[in-house]
Amino acid sequence: MNIKDEILREHSKQQVTKIADYIGNNPEKFDELMHLFFDREYRTCQRAAWVVSHCTDRYPGLAEPYIGPMIMNLKKEVHVAVVRNSLRILQFMDIPGELLGEAADISFRLLESKDQPVAVKVFAMTVLANICKKVPELKNELSILIKDQMPYASAGFRSRGSKILKQMSC
Repeated sequence: MNIKDEILREHSKQQVTKIADYIGNNPEKFDELMHLFFDREYRTCQRAAWVVSHCTDRYPGLAEPYIGPMIMNLKKEVHVAVVRNSLRILQFMDIPGELLGEAADISFRLLESKDQPVAVKVFAMTVLANICKKVPELKNELSILIKDQMPYASAGFRSRGSKILKQMSC
């Protein structure tokens, strides 16, 4: 299977599942997919992002070698699907100590942005809550950001925000 051709052929849940089934738990095939995920072409990276997310739901270990590149990729201008799915994956990963600062900076920027979709903000909030377990001095900043947005936020944001505030006991 040519992964790029299949990704570009059709944008559907059925196609995502077909490609993810083909990749399975194979690191070489997943690496090929990650090259498409980091591609600068709008449609390629957008569609690859959904497949990457699907693969890492099944086999989280596949994403471990890409934690650093995923975080650094978020510093660039990338498709919102790449941002959303990167954060979705990172919220379940153990981010190495040397990348915590970079991940926190990016996540704070996305969380406080008025232009980001709710899903991006919610995943960024969870990434930050996980970072706060290792770097508790960030709890206050995260708490303030969540509380400031709660009165105007969507139900999804308020739900996740309340859970995180409770978890951090703020």
